[in-house]
Amino acid sequence: MKYDHILVRYGELTLKTKNRKMFVNAIRKTMIRTLEGFDVKVKANRDRAYIELFDADPYEVMDALKHVTGILSVSPVVKMDRTEDAMKETALNFAGGFKGGSTFKIEVKRADKEFHLKTFDIQDMLGGLLLRNTENIEVDVRNPDYKVMVEVRLDGIYMYHDVIKCVGGLPAGTGGKALLMLSGGIDSPVAGFEIMKKGVELEAIHFHSPPYTSLQATEKVKRLVDIMSERTGVDIKLHIVPFTELQTTLYDKIPDNMSMTSTRRIMLRIAEKLAWKVDAEAIVNGENLGQVASQTLTSMHAINAVTNYPVLRPLLTLEKNDIVRMAKEYDTYETSIMPFEDCCTIFKPKAPKTKPALDKVLKFESNVDFESMIEKALENIEVYETDAKESENAFDALL
Repeated sequence: MKYDHILVRYGELTLKTKNRKMFVNAIRKTMIRTLEGFDVKVKANRDRAYIELFDADPYEVMDALKHVTGILSVSPVVKMDRTEDAMKETALNFAGGFKGGSTFKIEVKRADKEFHLKTFDIQDMLGGLLLRNTENIEVDVRNPDYKVMVEVRLDGIYMYHDVIKCVGGLPAGTGGKALLMLSGGIDSPVAGFEIMKKGVELEAIHFHSPPYTSLQATEKVKRLVDIMSERTGVDIKLHIVPFTELQTTLYDKIPDNMSMTSTRRIMLRIAEKLAWKVDAEAIVNGENLGQVASQTLTSMHAINAVTNYPVLRPLLTLEKNDIVRMAKEYDTYETSIMPFEDCCTIFKPKAPKTKPALDKVLKFESNVDFESMIEKALENIEVYETDAKESENAFDALL
């Protein structure tokens, strides 16, 4: 079957009314960018979009669109003239791929209510045609092996049988902007993907402590950002914060069992300052309730006390095996588990407090001038902007 269009169904933006045009324009821009290099033309209207194929492979195009936020599903379709003969010829071509002993169903949507054939007329015409001309098939309207779907529109008739699920959600850039705390582990990239589903634009922040953390650890995080950018079709800027001075001071001046709480507090203070600088409206992390000592409710309360920014935790109540499954689906898992440790892992205390008292944390921190070190770290941030090909080559060279 030679397909000439891809049908794109929208996700949650179908719930929008007065401002739907803004959402449609946003998803159109992302699709155009994602499909750069394909021989296609993007046409988006209020209810759905169509990708006109020239020499592009339909399945490669659909694979590229699969992770674009705001797209609910895609289908490879054949567009034809609004005639009975065109419908019959195309339906027979579809049926040529049916296996013997299978069942089918004809589904019809008439966006053009003035079309001379009613829904039942089209179903009866095409169903009878396939039964007469295809051996060993039957109709099953409840649970068919194949569906032949027909859409009658003003500009033509579209026919398809595959519906491929995509990520859904809202188009990129329509949900505000947030700063993702990206560690390099399994959880935080998944949290980033989940928040991007809601149309949120991301920048990311990562803390590194050379020489305790390696160059490979930083390149690993860059690669994770590239994967996120590749799959969503959206640029992501990564801010790499030099954290050695702060981390060694925390290690020396804060009691061991409180050091993780203070480390997370200092990181959040830096993240807040950077979020304000880049006009982000929230901070996102990959915390999961009860997973580690710093992720109990008491710890979160003590850590959150340093900021007035909303801290979003999309993975808060998920099971770890679900997060791992999601990481594999997002293609970040294999990169995340590479054995290049981040600063939190290297400086992990032996017995961290699971219920740190905020007043004690404040008392220990008051003995140290962290603010000057925070400002110094912010002044020396390295900024990395996504360039997937270049980063992948650089990362491979380090292995």
